[in-house]
Formats: sequence, C-alpha cells, structure tokens
Amino acid sequence: MAPTELDLLQGTLDVLVLRALSWGPMHGYAVARFIRDGSGGSFRILDGALYTALHRMEERGWVASTWGNSDKGKRAKFYQLTTAGRHALRSETASWDRYVAAVSRVMRASPTPA
Repeated sequence: MAPTELDLLQGTLDVLVLRALSWGPMHGYAVARFIRDGSGGSFRILDGALYTALHRMEERGWVASTWGNSDKGKRAKFYQLTTAGRHALRSETASWDRYVAAVSRVMRASPTPA
C-alpha cells in the first residue's frame, strides 16, 4: 500500500460502489477507477473485494447487470442501480453522515471535569 492509500472501514465499500453507480451504468474497472479518483488515490479497490461486493448487492436487488462492450471494445459486465439500490444509497449515505459527525465530535471533544 502506498503511503497515501487508506484501508477501507468495514461496510464502506458498498456505499462507495452505490455512489459510483448513481452516475449511471459502469463496468467493474470503471467503478474502481471512480472510487480511486474520487478519493484522490487514497482508496484502491482490489478486484476480489469489488466483485464480491457487486455480487452481494446484486443478490440484495440493489444493482442489476447486463453484458456489453467497454469503450475499448472488450466484453464487460455493466452494473446499474435499481430502485432498491437508490433507496439503499440514500439510507447508507445518511448513516455515514451520522457516523462521520459522531467521530468528528469525539475527535474535537475535551475531557469534562468530574
């Protein structure tokens, strides 16, 4: 791992994949690139983790997939959000916003006298 890369916290990958797909259908490499570029290179998603997440979300009904051709003419599986996936993205985003705010409060907190 490069010095600027960060480990993803458990449960983070799903919401990042959902966010990537909110822009429209993408194949796996494009999803990984969106996350890498969107994080300024801090998050590099391993193929195994990405495809496990995509298959899990497909089983939950959050994404649907179809086969097509990439911009380089190669056969690729494209994933897109379903209505349930859009609902999951809103819910997961709200949960992450609350989580980040709570961690931020703790990081700024100072001890109170007993």
